[in-house]
Amino acid sequence: MSRLYLIIAYIVVPSLVFGQGKVSTYLKHAEEKYKAGDYFYAAELYRRAMDLDSNSVATLWMYAETLRAYKDYRTAEYYYKKVYEKEEAGIYPYSLLYWGLMQKQNGKYEEALETFKRAKKKYSKDKKGYLYLKSKREIESCLWAKNAIKDTAEVNFFRLPETVNTKDSEFGHSLYDGKLIFSSLRADSVSTAEEVYGTNYKTRLYSSKTENGRYNEGELIQDLYNESLNSGNGTWSLDGKRFYFSFCQSDSYNYRCKIMVAYYENGNWSSIDSLGEIINEPESNTTMPCIGELDGMEVLFFSSDREGGEGGMDLYYSAIKNGNQFSKVRNIKSLNSPDNELSPWWENSTKSLYFSSSWPDNFGGYDVFSSLYKTQFEEPLNLGLPINSPANDIYYFKNKDTSFVTSNRIGVLYSKNPTCCSDIFSSTPIIRLEEPTPRETLAELNKRLPVTLYFHNDCPDPKTWDTLTKVNYIIGYGEYSEMLEKYQKEYSTGLSGQKAEDAKEDIENFFIEYVDQGVKDLELFRDLLLEELQKGLKIKIMVKGFASPLAKTDYNVNLTKRRISSLINYMMAYDNGVFRPYITNTASNGGHIVFQGVPFGEYTANKFTSDNFHDQKNSVYSRAAAIERKIEIQSVTYLDDRKDFPIKVEKAIQDAGKVKSGTVIEKEFRIQNVTKEKVELTGIDTPFDILDVQLESNSIDPEGSVVVKISFNTTGYAGMNVKYIDIIVAGTEETLRLYVSSEIE
Repeated sequence: MSRLYLIIAYIVVPSLVFGQGKVSTYLKHAEEKYKAGDYFYAAELYRRAMDLDSNSVATLWMYAETLRAYKDYRTAEYYYKKVYEKEEAGIYPYSLLYWGLMQKQNGKYEEALETFKRAKKKYSKDKKGYLYLKSKREIESCLWAKNAIKDTAEVNFFRLPETVNTKDSEFGHSLYDGKLIFSSLRADSVSTAEEVYGTNYKTRLYSSKTENGRYNEGELIQDLYNESLNSGNGTWSLDGKRFYFSFCQSDSYNYRCKIMVAYYENGNWSSIDSLGEIINEPESNTTMPCIGELDGMEVLFFSSDREGGEGGMDLYYSAIKNGNQFSKVRNIKSLNSPDNELSPWWENSTKSLYFSSSWPDNFGGYDVFSSLYKTQFEEPLNLGLPINSPANDIYYFKNKDTSFVTSNRIGVLYSKNPTCCSDIFSSTPIIRLEEPTPRETLAELNKRLPVTLYFHNDCPDPKTWDTLTKVNYIIGYGEYSEMLEKYQKEYSTGLSGQKAEDAKEDIENFFIEYVDQGVKDLELFRDLLLEELQKGLKIKIMVKGFASPLAKTDYNVNLTKRRISSLINYMMAYDNGVFRPYITNTASNGGHIVFQGVPFGEYTANKFTSDNFHDQKNSVYSRAAAIERKIEIQSVTYLDDRKDFPIKVEKAIQDAGKVKSGTVIEKEFRIQNVTKEKVELTGIDTPFDILDVQLESNSIDPEGSVVVKISFNTTGYAGMNVKYIDIIVAGTEETLRLYVSSEIE
């Protein structure tokens, strides 16, 4: 061995030993900071350890976990990905799920969707386990968010002033007697560089007097102060004489909470009592109280992780008798989930319970939901944007027409991490001087399109040539959904092991992403459509029909007509026929809806999709075949007799019938001016370069007409084909669409 090598060895080895010792020191202190809830310094220590030993998956994992706790979603996303890439969720099975959750909390719904699909496949060996169920739930949630993000409520939404919010965290709880009650997580003492001097970093209750929309400086509620405990979640009794709140003891990085009551009379606080073991069950976390009136009784709503729940923190309530006696605690099972349900708030006027959860369809993290109470709590509804966001949105409450929510979204006050801390935001309605025009409301409806609905092979009414059906689409959808296992069995036939599992997974994803999501989209579109019809609008809905290429084109055209008919049947039957007067044109307010069906048959079917009747695995039960069997709600427009659109055509769809390939199809359309003023046609949009379009004139005299000729060279085409052009009119954003269809032999 050379002398030089020995010298190098003597230098390197001690350095490595020294480096490893430093890594151990960093990791030890990082763990201590993590357990103490000091995630900022824990992250910094893990980062230093990682700089010295970047190959340690355990350090990468703890760094990612700390970043998630610190709510640094952007950086956490990167490091969960790194963990997964190194060990593919072997040692740390949550790495893949958390990677997707961080993507979602960063608003990356498309990327998160693909990650959750991968996670669902990864965790499929335990289909009753949390990881699989959560991944499956998040796929549906991402699909929902992609659509829901298109719609933001028109409200004034802003962060409360710095008399309330700070660069630490604030949480809003209630507004009572002109005072905002909130809590704040603040350090005892802070340097000018914003470094914490004191170790007593606790949550305290504050109040801020409100005057003419202004919030005075928040003041610590001294009578509810406890130096060693965290306090928050303030709510008043119905008579204003009792104040319920949470006291929490730090237990490492966990909190152990119970609900207390403070008595208030004549402007003074008196005694503070615990609520006893009916509410504060021993060894359980019980917190976030809210007082409401339910079925004529004063009721305490709260969140707790006691045994017998559905998941982590669940929602409960208990009736209050004589101000200090509590009935048996009831679990609100219809709202609880495998995740946490937090911060209940009851609105007496609407009999609605508001709460936050990360399980139902959401934008990311915790979203706020509402549940109407009739004889029981109904399915929760997401409050949408801007109340909710990709971050955590909790502690919702209202006062008259002002809503409040606590959030750590982009836009909070912060010193280092833009999503580290929570602030209180408020929302008030925008007072419109003018109602939105019909054009604006229809534009909102079109944002929801297309709505795509799927069908089993040859359904409804198999082996018939009928163009109408008595089948209600939703009934057919229910029967189709129940065929999932049959589809999985048929499509995986002849496969084994992982290939069979992959085939089954592919089919299940299709039902979630397409079949089920289509119905969700329809329900949302349906409710918005009804709102517009109730305003007296006259609306035309264009519905396109498609089919797989298993049958001949002429049969498939009739089949797609039946599918469109099943949608109309659903609308006719929905909610005891609420749409019926609008469909039959008998509504007293003049509202009217017309369905324009465009049955395209199988002309768009993928050429690689099997049409072999004897190969039903691929021609019926494959994803490729199933995705072709659908109808699409494509557009919502005014009826052609509307006054604000100046032109119309008697027949917008012209069929050339069966022709041989190479034939030049020529069709004429007569466009009428329905106004008493000259109309200018400013252009023609021709998406297909094989079309030749000739317009007789760019101007149409009052109540006059012009002819447009469309020529289509069919050379190289086969099967059912539909082409169209758009006529552009001066002074309007809408166009007149003209179709030419043909079956090319």
